[in-house]
Parts: sequence; structure tokens; C-alpha cells
Amino acid sequence: MRSLVIVILGLALALTTPMLTIAVNTPKITLKELAKKYNVTSVLVFGDSSVDPGNNNHLPTDMKSNFSPYGKDFFDGKPTGRFSNGRLTTDFIAEALGYTQAIPAFLDRNLTDKDLIHGVSFASGASGYDDLTANFSNVLPVSKQLEYLMHYKIRLSKLVGAHKTTDIIKNAIFVLSMGTNDFLQNYYLEPARPKQYTLEQYQNYLLSCMSKDVKLMHKMGATKLIVVGVPPMGCMPLVMTLAGETKCVEKFNNISSTLNNKLEKQLAKLKHTLGMSTTAFVDCFAIINNAINNPHKYGLTETTKGCCGTGTIEYGTTCKGLTTCEDASKYAFWDAVHPTQKMYQIVADEAIASLIRDLA
Repeated sequence: MRSLVIVILGLALALTTPMLTIAVNTPKITLKELAKKYNVTSVLVFGDSSVDPGNNNHLPTDMKSNFSPYGKDFFDGKPTGRFSNGRLTTDFIAEALGYTQAIPAFLDRNLTDKDLIHGVSFASGASGYDDLTANFSNVLPVSKQLEYLMHYKIRLSKLVGAHKTTDIIKNAIFVLSMGTNDFLQNYYLEPARPKQYTLEQYQNYLLSCMSKDVKLMHKMGATKLIVVGVPPMGCMPLVMTLAGETKCVEKFNNISSTLNNKLEKQLAKLKHTLGMSTTAFVDCFAIINNAINNPHKYGLTETTKGCCGTGTIEYGTTCKGLTTCEDASKYAFWDAVHPTQKMYQIVADEAIASLIRDLA
């Protein structure tokens, strides 16, 4: 298979209403209340298909999901370009902040002035920390996503002025979610990187790429950042199918775990050296792994295959027009690589709680 765009991620999602409360000592407080206190009005998103709401719709790539049955459980039941049955994690963050129920793609031609003020996603499905990863699928590498951030600042400045734009960027929550494709679409599929790096060296290279990206974000005004760790890649249905396994593939889970440890430590260093006011690392590996191992605790009945088609190999274009399971909320995966909206909600509790702890 030419391209294993395995993207899962649970990233900082909230539950389903802006009235969500999380206990942070006493009394209870909501993200919306903290956002008002610290003047957080915007979410700016970078990454892969875990947080791409439709940017790939406007690119000459096969990595798309703007067709049925994707979007089956979105507001109007129509596909948007999100690689899921419903909303993504960042959509729920925005809702918890109280400004919008869905973050739009920056390349969306229907982008409104209000959208610009409250946040957009620059993310592109099949991307990774390594720019080479995106090049294989002709999608937006992080370097291009950050270039679009400059375009965003120019448009926003024309709308609200330079001073207000600086404030919006300074108080925005930046989200960085990627890493899976660097291994499954790049290192273990293409010959270039394995010839250059051992596995550990490549992980360190990805770490340097992440650091470079964060430093550039900070240079452009970012002070608040969420970095989402790599999910348990070995538990994705397609990975298990290709490995001939009926349970999570330990080799790939170990890769995820090792990189996450490195990312979390590096994020702490960057917060100190750059003087960022707020950073949060979302350990989606632990969250998703716990849900897979304790499905009934979360109302799940199927964690080894996706809801679309056979659930073992279909994703993206190979899922187009196929029948789906009756109730996606019982499934951890929507297709053979991407999670359901329900899975994102499971990640939400921990992600939002982490952000609240850092903001409070």
C-alpha cells in the first residue's frame, strides 16, 4: 500500500457543550471561564488529519475525506473533509471556549471574519514533523502551515488592526498534533530516512523538527501551546491487519511511547527557554490505550476494527461510499486508521483538564 496515513489522535477535546466543567481543586471551573479571565479568544491548529477540518479538500492530493460516509454524524450529516464521522478534537476545544462549535480550515473559501478572530486550522492530513512526510502525499508540510500563519496574521491585521492582532496571537491556544505519519508513511515505507537515520536517530530528528516549529511559532507571537503525543500506533486496525495480528502490535506501540517521552521532556525545556506562559502535553497514548483495554468503562464495544466497511483496511478513498456500522459511538475507530468522534470525546476529559490545570 503506497501510503499508510495513520492518523489518530485525540488531542485536546472537550465534551459536547461549552458548559463542561472540570474539577480543579475547589471550586469547579470551566475552560470557558478561564478563557474569559485570560482573554483567550482563538485556537490556531497545526498538524495532520487528526486536526485537519478540510484543508486537503483544496489540494491536489488523494488524501481526502470530503465524501460519504465521512461526516455521517456531523451537524448536517454531510462530509466536510474531516477524517471522522463527526467533529475533531479541536472543534470541541473551541466549543469549550465558548466561541464556535467547529474550527474551519484556513483554505476554506467560505472563511468568515468571525472565523479569523476565533481560530482556524492550518493542518493537513498525511503531514508530519518531518516535511518529507508531507511531500510523499502532496499535502502541506508544517513549514507551509506556518507560512499560512503569516498570511493569517496579515488578513487579521487588515480586519482588526495590528495591535489587536498581536493580542489575539499572544492569547491564542496553539495546538500541534502529528507524528504518526512520520513512521507509517515515511520511515517504514520509504527508503530515504532509514538510510540516513537509525530509529532512535530519526526520533531525535523529529524532536529537532518539533523544536524548530515551536520556536518559530513563539517568534510569531505564540505563548500558549498544546502538544499532542503520538497515539498507540500498534492498536490501529490497519496496522494490526498488515502485521497479521489480532491484538495491538507491540513494536509500533513502543515507538509511540518512546517518542512521547522525548516530546514531553522537550516541551518542558522549550517552555523554560522560550518563556512561554502555558504549555500542556496530551498523553493520548495512555488515554487511548486505557480506553482500548477497558472499553466498557467508556461505553465502547468494538476497539479492534473501524466502523466503515470491514473496518480492517479501509480509510480515505477506499472507504468512499461503503456501508458503516449502526452506531459509531460504540466504536473506537471510524475507519481502519482514524478515530470516531466518541474516541475524541474520551481523550477530551484528560486534555481539557490538563489545559485547565495549566491555565488556572
